[in-house]
Amino acid sequence: MITRLKAFAAAASLVLVFGFGAVAPALSQEIPPEQLALARKYVDLTNKGQLYEAIAAMTAAQASQLLTQQNPDLGGVIDETIGKVLETRRGKSDALFNEVARVYAVMYTPEELQQIIAFYETPVGQKLASNAQKVNTDTAKILTVFTQNFGTEFVREVKAKLKEQGYNV
Repeated sequence: MITRLKAFAAAASLVLVFGFGAVAPALSQEIPPEQLALARKYVDLTNKGQLYEAIAAMTAAQASQLLTQQNPDLGGVIDETIGKVLETRRGKSDALFNEVARVYAVMYTPEELQQIIAFYETPVGQKLASNAQKVNTDTAKILTVFTQNFGTEFVREVKAKLKEQGYNV
């Protein structure tokens, strides 16, 4: 269970970084109810609900690690209790989804939201939505490897250029 939670936690980190960049402006604006309803429909269609699951999983994994480090002999009981607490939290994601919908309602006009919704109601739109978490997770892995390789190559290139200038670094 905890391994699965850690996978969700990794995905949650990426989702949170990319998904909540515009929250502050969205929270402070008045949004017509019809526009907010369209944005919420988009959130529901694109399975943004995975955000809540990912946050819950990340929190559960962190709690398990913290409590198990402090009480190593209670690892099984801790994980079982975490599972029970997670179950009580299921279905309590409306507040989060409504705030995410506000972000989209601020960024898009009602007409744009209707067009976006129309796309996500098509088979290819549904496929895009259902694969989004895996795409984000796989993209995060690629970006991690790319960033590490880029950094290594970049430092090597800078050192070579400095050496050409007579510096030994």
